[in-house]
Amino acid sequence: MKADSLSDYQRSVETRQRNDWADLARYRGANAALGAPKPGETRVVFMGNSITDAWAKSFPTMFPGKSYVGRGISGQTTPQMLVRFRQDVIALQPKVVVILAGINDIAGNTGPSTQAMIADNLMSMTEIAKANGIRVVLSSVLPAYDFPWRPGIGPAPKVVALNAWMRCYAAQVGAVYLDYYSRMVDARGGLSPEMASDGVHPTEAGYRIMAPLAEAAIKEAMRK
Repeated sequence: MKADSLSDYQRSVETRQRNDWADLARYRGANAALGAPKPGETRVVFMGNSITDAWAKSFPTMFPGKSYVGRGISGQTTPQMLVRFRQDVIALQPKVVVILAGINDIAGNTGPSTQAMIADNLMSMTEIAKANGIRVVLSSVLPAYDFPWRPGIGPAPKVVALNAWMRCYAAQVGAVYLDYYSRMVDARGGLSPEMASDGVHPTEAGYRIMAPLAEAAIKEAMRK
């Protein structure tokens, strides 16, 4: 992002957080309009942050004919997603939820966050989903060498540690671990310009790598 765009983005996020911390209003109308799944429909909800938010615009072309619903919100952290998890996932009655979350926690978007805090929120979302008969796909956090909106944090090793925990946790609870990381990481532990022009948000080429991995994970979850 350019400096001016970055400032506008930060102001937008901060304004939302002051007025509606979890941005519960974002999908309220869309959720009501969506309604319950039709008989035989395999609905899948993608829960996440800006990476999911941007990707959802391409779902009709990347996942043609699939009932895939994007519920990503730019800038969000796992506690915000947990607050809106019931209205934006459970109430939509999907067969599967694909959760991609944690990078903004590492960036400190809603304050300092430890791996244990991130893990608690991911575990809570997983448990709520499973209690409602929804299969869970836990997506690895994408590689990140630095954050354009908060440089100098050094996220790369934190991403590795979080993903290692996530893989083990998924195996323990019968969730599917979706490994984007190993297919996308570059020599620095980040994303190449071809994968993400700003080092964080995937380009179309990045999403083209992610799409078949997500499809395979969803199919695996449906077999559980």
